[in-house]
Amino acid sequence: MTLEELLKDQSEEAPHRFLAHISIDCVVFGFNNGIVKVLLVRMKGEDHWMLPGGYVEKHENTDDAAIRILEARSGTKKVYLQQFATFGAINRSQSFFKLSPELWHAQRFISIGYFAMVDFNQVIPVPDDFSDKCEWLPLNNLPPLAMDHRQIINKALKTLQTQLNYQPIGLDLLPEEFTLPELQKLYESILGKPLNRGNFYRKIMALDILEKQDEQRKGGAHKSPNLYRFNLQRYQEAFENGIYDRW
Repeated sequence: MTLEELLKDQSEEAPHRFLAHISIDCVVFGFNNGIVKVLLVRMKGEDHWMLPGGYVEKHENTDDAAIRILEARSGTKKVYLQQFATFGAINRSQSFFKLSPELWHAQRFISIGYFAMVDFNQVIPVPDDFSDKCEWLPLNNLPPLAMDHRQIINKALKTLQTQLNYQPIGLDLLPEEFTLPELQKLYESILGKPLNRGNFYRKIMALDILEKQDEQRKGGAHKSPNLYRFNLQRYQEAFENGIYDRW
């Protein structure tokens, strides 16, 4: 079935299953090979890409809807999920969906934005019936996006950048064991700027959220770097209470 046929078919069921005028869009951040990536989908027959999204069932909390949508696209429920903004421009969806006005999907939708941070290696992107692709794409080189989804990504990134000043990050994006250069690269990729190595190491170690491991990273021509992991209790305390510093 074509995208239009699928939407017409669902328009008959949707009013009975979902809340009208409310949708969810999820910005899913992952980190791989020193690059922050975003999970995107491409609708069937369309050139533009979109954020994973969907609707809220009538007897469903919005947070539960976001978790359901993310699980359908990534195969995992173990994500850090945060609501960060609402997007309600009058014609935000009409510029993309050229649909008959009587279709349920063609009505005005106000979208609740969530962002998630996930372990890149634990996610298997899954397209749905309406899309032909679901892929990780680099944050610093995104393709053309539909509707206001570039604005949504920019707002999610700005929120994350701001939170770096008072909350630690990395637990949901890095593997269990990592090096300090890998952690610094994550911060630099999110902030979009280089950080002084000495200052970064001093600040991150002062948080007392890292545990140095006995083994070192093997391989490579240079000295094997030390491996670290987060102390989960101290990390959570710093996340909840704040660190009050600025990068």
